[in-house]
Amino acid sequence: MALNKLLILWILLLAPALLVAQDTSTIVSTFKQKNIDTTGQKDLIDVFRTVFKPKTKRNDIKLDQKEDKVYFSFLPTASALPSGGGKMFVTSTTASFYMGNEQTTNISNISFTPYFNLNGRFGLPLRSSVWLNDNKWYIAGDTRFLVYPQDTWGLGGGTPESARMRVDYKYIRFYQSLLRRIKPYFFAGVGYNLDYHMRIKTNHDAPELDDASGYIFGTAQGQNSFSSGVTLNLLYDTRNNSINPLPGCYANLVYRYNSTLLGSTRPWSSLYADVRKYIALDETKPSRQNTLAFWTYFWTTLDRGTPYLSLPAVGWDFYNTSGRGLEQNRYRGQALWYTEAEYRRSITRNGLLGFVLFANVTTVNEPDTRQFNYFHPAAGGGLRIKVNKASNTNIAIDYGMSKGFSSIRFGLGEAF
Repeated sequence: MALNKLLILWILLLAPALLVAQDTSTIVSTFKQKNIDTTGQKDLIDVFRTVFKPKTKRNDIKLDQKEDKVYFSFLPTASALPSGGGKMFVTSTTASFYMGNEQTTNISNISFTPYFNLNGRFGLPLRSSVWLNDNKWYIAGDTRFLVYPQDTWGLGGGTPESARMRVDYKYIRFYQSLLRRIKPYFFAGVGYNLDYHMRIKTNHDAPELDDASGYIFGTAQGQNSFSSGVTLNLLYDTRNNSINPLPGCYANLVYRYNSTLLGSTRPWSSLYADVRKYIALDETKPSRQNTLAFWTYFWTTLDRGTPYLSLPAVGWDFYNTSGRGLEQNRYRGQALWYTEAEYRRSITRNGLLGFVLFANVTTVNEPDTRQFNYFHPAAGGGLRIKVNKASNTNIAIDYGMSKGFSSIRFGLGEAF
């Protein structure tokens, strides 16, 4: 089967990264770089203090007498929404902090990114990534309430631009997982995932979604789609900062099973495999960015019955960061494979400015043959501005383009 061949190719592509990740010296080196010296480094907070000379200290907020700190990063901006959503107004706030010994505990972060636009789109996403003391436990969360009219093109990688149609719905997501460390950098655990798509409908002058897509699950006009299931999670992570990863490796495997016993409209299951590798090109200057980053993920449904809006689609990965240069939702199928490479480099010696260059490829399987016949490339570059050196958080401004489409994205932290 084409799917089996693709899985074999995917494993072969990842083998070198996983072999490097098992090198003990690499792991130890990464572990010892928990606290990179920020002497001589600057961020926007330093620039603000230089220009305005305020009497207040940096925005490191003490939590208790142990002088634990929270590092805040803030970004108000206007940008283009994916899938023809028009201009949006967004405020992104990230709080980073340590829940244990900084030498042995990864930095945790919570991000809140409310947004709205004048075309009826509204969102309240709250994400959390929390590492407890000595990385013994890892807690991840993703909660969203969205009013989300969005364009869709049906199923498969060969859908023409003329197949574009607007689907309107409201969406509630509640994902939580708890993982326990089994061995250094290796974690296993369970979770709960809930997706509730409400009042799914197309415009009155457009075909109904089930007719346009040829898909019968979760596409009836005005229908609600409720998916509720448990997850089994395996995680291998040698990074210490997910906001701006240093050299290391990340691999995540999530199996999800949705049951009618938990309230799901229909039973269905899926598998999500995500692997990332970060390679330092100049280890003599760890405080300066000069890194190659690679990312690939494979996402597939395992049986019939998956609601249309829960099928794998570009831009709908766990963190909604894939597909720079493509419209979110542009390609959707019962299986999706995505791969991306990025070069990251400092521009200034003090780390205030940097740039990235990236390229990615997306493919989804065809609804009739289940084969991967179309591969869609995109590429671009971006500017990085250090907003908080203590948490190594950047403002990311990326321009991506593909055949017939281009876009600019703003955000806090790296895409992966």
